[in-house]
Amino acid sequence: MFYKLAVNPTYLSPLIVIHLPIIHTMANLHSTGLQVESIDFPPSVKPPGTTNTFFLGGAGVRGIEIQGNFVKFTGIGVYLEDKAISSLAVKWKGKSAEELTASVDFYRDIVTGPFEKFTQVTMILPLTGNQYSEKVSENCVAVWKSLGIYTEADAKTIDKFLEIFKDQNFPPGSSILFTISPVGSLTISFSKDSSIPEAGNAVLESEKLGKAIIESMIGKHGVSPEAKQSLASRLSDLMNRSDEKAN
Repeated sequence: MFYKLAVNPTYLSPLIVIHLPIIHTMANLHSTGLQVESIDFPPSVKPPGTTNTFFLGGAGVRGIEIQGNFVKFTGIGVYLEDKAISSLAVKWKGKSAEELTASVDFYRDIVTGPFEKFTQVTMILPLTGNQYSEKVSENCVAVWKSLGIYTEADAKTIDKFLEIFKDQNFPPGSSILFTISPVGSLTISFSKDSSIPEAGNAVLESEKLGKAIIESMIGKHGVSPEAKQSLASRLSDLMNRSDEKAN
């Protein structure tokens, strides 16, 4: 539960400051959404496949250089369960946005952390389900192979993933949503706009695929450097302010 404090934190007693740092910081974070191109990513969402409300960690475009022009295809928003802050702060509080952006391990800790994640991929240009799922599958398999962990079971999971998308089309403004649980489920949802549906379209019991999808977005070779920078900036600020309140 979050509370709005109606007093200046400067005048809070030391005892209250000690007990309420995370509440105060989370309230601040939840007041900040982001706009990427014409896409509005709200400050918090309640995704399908979970009972929790997530905060916006960061957002940015995904694009490709084509004949000297940077063509923007999608906007990506990355949302995290609230307890991600305390989990990440153990290792990363006190680091600047620049230090976090340069650290492969920081993004790896987001991918593998024991908290739920949610990603919203909203179209800037139209894509078919096959176009999107084949590219995501290619990226995920590349991640697994680079780690030496690609198996026959993974190939079957990828086939199921491709099947979910085969009859889908995504015009500009429509969204693909992934709810990633640390206990193994990947909930896939589709939206005709940037709104969040109450129920998912499909669930795959594959913790490995969920991690690979978010890794392909924000990992070492992530497709959205802008989203990575946004995550580093916002999470650095949040963790550092939380640390200051605790002191």
